[in-house]
Amino acid sequence: MRSPRMTALRLAVPVRRGARRWRRSMQLRVVSTVLVVGVLTVVVLGAVVVSQIRDGLVETRVDRILAESAQDAASAQEYIESSSAATPGDLQTLVSTVYESLSAVSGDSRGLVLLQAEDNETDLILTTGASDAALLSVVSDEMREAVAEGVTQPWQHVVLPDGRPGVVVGAPIELRDAGEYELYFVYSLEAEQETLALVQQSLAVGGAVLIGLVLLQAWFVTLQALRPVRQAARVASRLADGLLSERMTVRGADEMATLAKTFNEMAESLQRQITRMEDLSRVQRRFVSDVSHELRTPLTTIRIAADLLYDAKDGFPPQVARSAELLNTQIDRFELLLSDLLEMSRIDAGAAQLEFEETDLTDIVAEEVEAIAPPAADLGVEVRLWAGEGKHRASVDRPRVSRIVRNLLSNAVEHAQGGPVDVAVASTARGVAVVVRDYGLGLTPHEVDRVFDRFWRADPARARTMGGTGLGLSIAREDALLHEGRLEAWGSPGEGASFRLSLPRTSRGLGKQPILPLAMREEEFVALSPSGRQAPRRTAHTIGSEVAGGER
Repeated sequence: MRSPRMTALRLAVPVRRGARRWRRSMQLRVVSTVLVVGVLTVVVLGAVVVSQIRDGLVETRVDRILAESAQDAASAQEYIESSSAATPGDLQTLVSTVYESLSAVSGDSRGLVLLQAEDNETDLILTTGASDAALLSVVSDEMREAVAEGVTQPWQHVVLPDGRPGVVVGAPIELRDAGEYELYFVYSLEAEQETLALVQQSLAVGGAVLIGLVLLQAWFVTLQALRPVRQAARVASRLADGLLSERMTVRGADEMATLAKTFNEMAESLQRQITRMEDLSRVQRRFVSDVSHELRTPLTTIRIAADLLYDAKDGFPPQVARSAELLNTQIDRFELLLSDLLEMSRIDAGAAQLEFEETDLTDIVAEEVEAIAPPAADLGVEVRLWAGEGKHRASVDRPRVSRIVRNLLSNAVEHAQGGPVDVAVASTARGVAVVVRDYGLGLTPHEVDRVFDRFWRADPARARTMGGTGLGLSIAREDALLHEGRLEAWGSPGEGASFRLSLPRTSRGLGKQPILPLAMREEEFVALSPSGRQAPRRTAHTIGSEVAGGER
């Protein structure tokens, strides 16, 4: 037996599908709106029309009933008064004659009820009754009171014993020596009810046909209006995919044709602009690549000469020796800049290729942490590595991922201001992640938006203590995108900055849930250690602590 929860879940699926289709289809929304408005209009209009027809039919029928019953009651009273009956037997015969004559006039369309008035105290009692004994139940006490009080032709809507609607009309009758009696005419409104049912059925059929025609019209009108819009959406999607020659079909000379012409003109303008920008970008990339390649030859010569000067600097005067050291340092930086420029040109040209291998991300991060530990210790920075429980394996291009981690670590150490740098590694079924967090200068929201721009620096006046060319984070983000991953930044002035690298483990992608928080706190890093709630299999490493001597 299915539980209510399972039944609700099964019912929720088509509801969600319908809601999703409602949101995505303008044509469905228009037709549904027309349907709702049409149904409400037909129902309200039908109710008003039926109400007016019903009131008209009943009012007309009641007027005829009142006129007929008044005439018959007056005729019966005149006949009784003109009669010479005086004995009880003659009076009983007179009552039967009047009863039969009234029944003959109306036939089966009307019932009769004759009752002795409640205040009739004569000793002469006549036999009374009804054309149908069941009709006695439709004469209410209110009707008898109205007749007794002398109300002029009282009447009342009733429900007949067989369930049909009807009307009861009362009139007083004076039977000479027998005293006062009450005569009631019972009329059926079955014919009016049948007429009203026929009208309702006709209105329902007509309303359904009208709604169907309106829906059909709304469907074709919206289809005609939305067809060019859908075509424009398809063309725009193909333009976005790079098919710049796609154009809309122009038909006629109406507003939609004007829209198609304008759209085509916009597409042609975009194609010209994009082509011009692509040519310019191609020239720029070629220029950077050519310059980078051409500079390698003179740079090699300069490197040889600089190395000779640097090796012989001990025999130079102090100023010359210092110049040799500066020359050697700047040539190192120049070579690094050329390498980065060549790498960026390959990425921009789409020529970067990945060589995937299955590896544990913890090993890559540990190698880079150990490599940066000595220069970090010279700056008084403690680098702490925290690895979550289990293996954090993924198929990646190891040199590129190593370069990403290296850039993030050097950036964190440079801006840590002597504070610690925490590095966390964790994974889920969908992906692996690395978070590098420092507690130094921090970043403003504006700086976070620009931190991955090429050659951008938060403080141009600040000297680089770890070297670098200004392209490291830009290259790191491009490397992450090549892996179909993400590289994200967070910062707050005075609270430090944090960078999170997320890489997918499978072709399913990273998913929506983050593997690690971007702005991790120190206690969250500790939680990844064996002493925390999520005790990992691998021990948390503290590298360079013997020199740093920093506090958490």
